Amino acid sequence: MTSSPRAVRGWLPVAIAVVVIDQLTKHWAVNTLADRDIDVFWTLRFHLSFNTGMAFSRGQSWGPLIGVLALVVIVVLLLSIKRQPGRLTDISVGLIVGGAFGNVLDRLFRSPGWFRGGVVDFIDFQWFPIFNVADMGITIGGGLLVLASWLSSRHHQSDPLDDPREGHVSGPTPS
Repeated sequence: MTSSPRAVRGWLPVAIAVVVIDQLTKHWAVNTLADRDIDVFWTLRFHLSFNTGMAFSRGQSWGPLIGVLALVVIVVLLLSIKRQPGRLTDISVGLIVGGAFGNVLDRLFRSPGWFRGGVVDFIDFQWFPIFNVADMGITIGGGLLVLASWLSSRHHQSDPLDDPREGHVSGPTPS
């Protein structure tokens, strides 16, 4: 991880916020939903579930591998953030890193323990796989990262200084 001022202003506070909100809501879910569901609105309900697999409860016996892969994704994202500067990229990476770390914490410390724990899921639309705040961070962050990449490529395509036929290459774009 980097300790540059950009990291402190950028992805790190977002990641911390996601982890804190995720863990607080999971704590609430475990303590409130153990013996009941809460109907919220239309098909939305809070229903406690523990997922020892990956997305959509696939690969139930792959918990340790999924945890290690999540840690690798975190490291790769943090190393690659320097290649695409910008506020949207920082927010995207913060959401993804915070979400991945929130779910890794569950895998590490929930029963039966050490990369075999179940991720707490509780947001249930009843027509979509059940999920949690960390999952929302990963999904929204992934979508924003794609958008940031697309916007960055459009910016570079329209910048005449970046045209290799002209023999010019512009410096880094300001955030």
